[in-house]
Amino acid sequence: MNLRNVLLPLAAVGLPGFGFAAYGWAGVLAVVGAMVMWGLLHFTRLVAVMKKTARRPMGYVGSAVMLNARLRKGVDMMHVLALTQALGEMLSAADAQPEVYRWTDASQSHVTCEFRHGKLVSWVLFRPQDGNASPPPAAP
Repeated sequence: MNLRNVLLPLAAVGLPGFGFAAYGWAGVLAVVGAMVMWGLLHFTRLVAVMKKTARRPMGYVGSAVMLNARLRKGVDMMHVLALTQALGEMLSAADAQPEVYRWTDASQSHVTCEFRHGKLVSWVLFRPQDGNASPPPAAP
């Protein structure tokens, strides 16, 4: 079980209670205002990333090598989309775990990423040795 699924609802209930105990109704309004602002900031980031990804071809990245260097285990899908500024080419079946996506650059180098429950668990960089090399077959 993900601890975040328990702590966020507890914080959403507990923080206004703490605000009321400390400062009365003004504390509740300040805490609720801060929680709304936090939600709006995350929503704004989500919309900005999705606008950028809508303008680029699916599965394309400027440099697969640079993407490979910037990836880290445990980052979420939104972070990877912000790095690539494009939706990945889905290689796995829909609604199946793990989810496998691929981003390819102009030199036919590509990065294949594996996500479990929205978090990056592994990735592989493929670089063709010569201009005639073909990429390996897609993951099942």
